[in-house]
Amino acid sequence: MAPGLNLNDPLASKKKRRPIRDFFLGFDSAVDDAVFRLNASLSRFWDSFTVFMDRFHIRGWRRGAVELVSDGATFLVLGGLVMCAFARPAFDLTKVVDWRSAQEFAVIFYDRAGQEIGRRGVLQSDAVPLDEIPENLIKATLATEDRRFYEHWGIDVAGTLRALLENVRAAGVVQGGSSLTQQLAKNMFLSNERSLERKIREAFLSIWLEANLTKAEILKLYLDRAYMGGGAFGVDAAARFYFGKSVRDVTLAEAAMLAGLYKAPSKFAPHVNLPAARARAATVLSNLVEAGLMTEGQVFDARRSPATPISRRDDESPDYFLDHAFEEVKELMAARPGRVLSVRTTIDMALQRKAEASIESALRQLGTQFNASQGALVSMELDGAIRAMVGGRDYGASQFNRATSAERQTGSAFKPFVYAAAFMRGYTPRTVMADAPISIGNWSPQNYGRSFAGPVTLTTALVRSINTIPVRLSVAIGRQTIIDLAHAMGVESELRPTWALPLGVEGITVLDMATSYAVFPAGGREVPAHTILEVRNGAGELVYSRIRDAEAPKQVLPPQVAADMNGILAQVVDWGTGQRAQLDGLRTAGKTGTTQDYRDAWFAGYSGNFSTTVWFGNDDYSPMNRMTGGSLPAMAWADFMRYAHDTVDSKPIFGLQDQPLPRRNQRPSLTANDPDADELPIARSALMTRRTVEALQRIETRLVGRPATPDAPRRVSQAP
Repeated sequence: MAPGLNLNDPLASKKKRRPIRDFFLGFDSAVDDAVFRLNASLSRFWDSFTVFMDRFHIRGWRRGAVELVSDGATFLVLGGLVMCAFARPAFDLTKVVDWRSAQEFAVIFYDRAGQEIGRRGVLQSDAVPLDEIPENLIKATLATEDRRFYEHWGIDVAGTLRALLENVRAAGVVQGGSSLTQQLAKNMFLSNERSLERKIREAFLSIWLEANLTKAEILKLYLDRAYMGGGAFGVDAAARFYFGKSVRDVTLAEAAMLAGLYKAPSKFAPHVNLPAARARAATVLSNLVEAGLMTEGQVFDARRSPATPISRRDDESPDYFLDHAFEEVKELMAARPGRVLSVRTTIDMALQRKAEASIESALRQLGTQFNASQGALVSMELDGAIRAMVGGRDYGASQFNRATSAERQTGSAFKPFVYAAAFMRGYTPRTVMADAPISIGNWSPQNYGRSFAGPVTLTTALVRSINTIPVRLSVAIGRQTIIDLAHAMGVESELRPTWALPLGVEGITVLDMATSYAVFPAGGREVPAHTILEVRNGAGELVYSRIRDAEAPKQVLPPQVAADMNGILAQVVDWGTGQRAQLDGLRTAGKTGTTQDYRDAWFAGYSGNFSTTVWFGNDDYSPMNRMTGGSLPAMAWADFMRYAHDTVDSKPIFGLQDQPLPRRNQRPSLTANDPDADELPIARSALMTRRTVEALQRIETRLVGRPATPDAPRRVSQAP
């Protein structure tokens, strides 16, 4: 130990720790001093700033105005930021290198025999130059659509406010507020969706167009791309469609009628409603005078002698088919070079004309009695080649394709998917199940005649369209199993796994029904529906061939299941609900479908050559007058299919090659009060005691046993 060091002296240890204590005390003092100096500096700055701002102090009414402007500027900046966020996705569309034509195709369509049947798309390079478009048409367009076109920068604020005031004054929409540039932005980059988000994107894109194009280029693009009705895009195509001439040769009266189409082409198309088209043309002539572009004397002759379109009654262009084929071309060629194309399609124009005649004839004869206004039909061969497509009664009146876009409930026509899925899980056509009351929660499905047949085979259940049996099957095998099979067979519509799914409550298109039903006669192979056989570019080079480039179809049903389904669905036509679909000397099969309150009526059927589906209903979903799938749809189906087989070698249905043609029933004439229903009444007692119901349920439990699984097929009793 060092001399003089006292380890017990407390002062010695305190002296040893003093540097640490002094460090923290110094740090605390420095922080306090810094905070004090900063506070003093801020106080002096604030005092100076206050003295400086006092020079600008405003009192009285001027202060309110300044506050209003200040708040307005703040909200304007915030609103601008929000609008930019909404508009940002739209600008991604402008990043395409050749955005003027990257999404545009010019397509000439030919039928399966090589005859031209129509055109679709915009051909930018061959369009009529702006200086060759009549001045009268340009003036009529500007006077009607955008009088301040050469004054605004994409958004006509004054015009929008004026239109808003006129609409408020008229208590309705009488004027549009979109500028011509905004309409072009919508046509080129956006959809017709009515939403605030779309309007914001449209506004920003119109400013972008004004910054990247001249006024002449914007006007030229608008005249080339505006939809003019009748499947025509652009003023030159519209002039040829309505007047049979180039746009270079249109008169003032014809120019006024064309300019009147921009607002509502389906409403003012002259081949659909000539009086409305002429009234609209008169409004365009008045706009020319009001805008100061012409005098009353200059438009007098056009008022006295309005334009007369050429007759389109003999026009055989299959427009619904062409619209669908055009969409298929755009999807098919999106990643391939070339935008000027010649396409050979699958359509057979003789069958197309007959399909249109069958639907129209049925509606003309009995549409009023049945309160049915629309119909649709799709017919294809068993390789998926669409031979005929009817999307509605009149394409000029409505371009909505009910064959490809309308998802309507199918009723009992959906049941074959349930039975096919059950057969894949071990059931057979001779499996016996009990037709007895069943309740799932608060839902108790009923048969058409409010009666029950007791134990029946699955063949009888499907032919008679019993409702309780497919519901029981869906419980046993699972609704998702049914959905997966329907999608594999060709149904592209979304199907929800609801309890009522087996009874056809989900919406499916006519095209999907024809496609999926074709799997049965095709021996269980998938049948990809298609309209395109060959595509050639502008140089005539083959860029796509269905035979060369299409993938081989997959097997989606075991052949035995397909044969079993064909045997049952043939009996639907022989003695079931589809007897009006019988054809002399030819075996056919199919299924009827009728939805709740008779809103939809279907017949989906096939032969060994064609799969055809027919639908009747109303666009507004209003009920029909007791029309069932076994009535008018089956009759129209038979009328078309009878003609379709006149010029082909009839083939037997898969699995029914050795079965003789049964004796056909003679069906009575059809009226609106026809008693034939989608589900045949069961020839059993309409009343069952509680003990009978309980006994049937016990019998079903013993017959069915445990639920079947893919690895352990259900053991069931079969009819002898």
